[in-house]
Amino acid sequence: MEPVELNEINETNSNTVDHGWQKVTYAKRQQRKAKSNADAEKAAAHQNGTLANGGRNVFSSIEKQSEDRRQRILEAQRLAAVNAEVNEKPKRRWGDDEDEDEDSDLEEPKENGKAEEVKKPKQKKPKKPKVTVAEAAAKIDPSDLAAFLVDISGSYEDQQDIQMMRFADYFGRAFSGVSASQFPWVKVFRESTVAKLADIPLSQISDTVYKTSADWINQRTIEALSSFILWSLGCILDDLAAQHASAKGAKKAPQQGSSKSQVGIFVALAMVLRRKPDALISVLPTIRENSKYQGHDKLPVIIWMITQASQGDLAVGLYSWSHYLLPVVSSKNCNPQLRDLILQLVERILAAPKAQTILVNAAVRKGERLVPPPAFEMLLQVTFPASSARVKATERFEAIYPTLKEVALAGSHGSKAMKQVSQQILNFVIKAAGESSPELSKEAAGIVIWCLSENDDCYRQWEKVYQDNIEASVAVLKRLSEDWKEYSVKLVPVDHLSETVKGFTQKNEKAMAGGSDAAKEALFQDADKYCKVILGRLSRGHGCMKFVAFVAVAVAVGAAVMSPNIEGWDWNKLTLAFSSQ
Repeated sequence: MEPVELNEINETNSNTVDHGWQKVTYAKRQQRKAKSNADAEKAAAHQNGTLANGGRNVFSSIEKQSEDRRQRILEAQRLAAVNAEVNEKPKRRWGDDEDEDEDSDLEEPKENGKAEEVKKPKQKKPKKPKVTVAEAAAKIDPSDLAAFLVDISGSYEDQQDIQMMRFADYFGRAFSGVSASQFPWVKVFRESTVAKLADIPLSQISDTVYKTSADWINQRTIEALSSFILWSLGCILDDLAAQHASAKGAKKAPQQGSSKSQVGIFVALAMVLRRKPDALISVLPTIRENSKYQGHDKLPVIIWMITQASQGDLAVGLYSWSHYLLPVVSSKNCNPQLRDLILQLVERILAAPKAQTILVNAAVRKGERLVPPPAFEMLLQVTFPASSARVKATERFEAIYPTLKEVALAGSHGSKAMKQVSQQILNFVIKAAGESSPELSKEAAGIVIWCLSENDDCYRQWEKVYQDNIEASVAVLKRLSEDWKEYSVKLVPVDHLSETVKGFTQKNEKAMAGGSDAAKEALFQDADKYCKVILGRLSRGHGCMKFVAFVAVAVAVGAAVMSPNIEGWDWNKLTLAFSSQ
């Protein structure tokens, strides 16, 4: 097969083929050869613009035209060679002989005269051994920790904020080898139960290390510890935001702290919350009001913090739950997963040994109630919803309600504080007693009667809203008449009740005579019926009490006559007791 020259390819416009095979001469090689030949001829024919024999070159113009034509031919050949090479490449098949191309590639000069450097294979960095939280915790030397705490206490004697930062930094260095994969706290918090959250991460810390740290923390002020709690929580939430942004593929994610700082912060914060739970109460208003700490995605962290605090003090745990988490669980936009986690926390608190006794005795803590009236109102609503609004969690609320109710109503009987609480509670239970839910109405009516037993002013408060809340008033009067034996003892003396019910009777008669609508009139008729039942029992009970009192006095007088120490009797007290009856 005859070789095909490039100039022939150019003339036939690359159409000459021989069964698909062509021999192509590379343009760059042709250009170099043509250029060297042209230079040699030119050098032989010309020397300083003259002929070789010294005569003048009379054909210079012709030679110039010939040179231009030669340059155009070379340029056309170069273009044809490039086109032929482009057309030839797609026709190649896997396994074709590529030696010719490879050889020619080696002959081509490199750009800028530099030889192409051979790429060196990347060497893989040796993998660091994985360190777990337990392994890092086991390496903490209690004596070294104790010496460190003594050192920072002396170096920053009047700067407890800095002491707390150095305390966290110590544990940050201790857990510097723990990678994020060994401590995936976001995933763990989202998927774990409260019982498991309680152990994270202090279950890995030795008792000696914890005791050394706790004793040192106990000497810090509440102000310094509160500041540290907010700082630690801010670091944790920043890391949470960074991980959420990374998961969503955000281009600009917030700066994420190193994994070592996260483990150390969780350890230090858990120790502070367990040893000084009161510090959490001092920061709760800030956490509740600042939008930085709000959001359902942040609640698992808050629940973890309250769980740690409740490990140290059940009362702090219940206080934090009722003030911060109960409003969340009672809202309409609380999802079932969060509701379950919040209920797990309070169930864990109430299931602790002697929890009921501890919480009832600590119902008022530094002037604040563990379950204040607003929280008790929310508790009523979620425990006794309408039948159509019941959810799976309703039964769990019904189980914890009796204990929480006892804590909400606990206090010194007749004290000024309890009188204020009873009036606050009466404001919402008198309305709840008129709700269409029979369970809620009955429960609220019973609490109204409790308010009357705690504070005589509640009778006057009831009188003011009697007609505007006639449905609720009927429910209370019905509960009182049906369970008279239970409540009559709690309402002693009954003088205020007797006067209030007589006033209600007059209002009932006036309302029925006023020609109100039929539904209202039926309610007043029911109220009047229950009022008469109560008044009848009050009159009978009052007569029996007088008779009992008379017998008691008579027995006392007889005993005094028979007694040799008759002079020692206080006759004034006996006379006063008899006249009061």
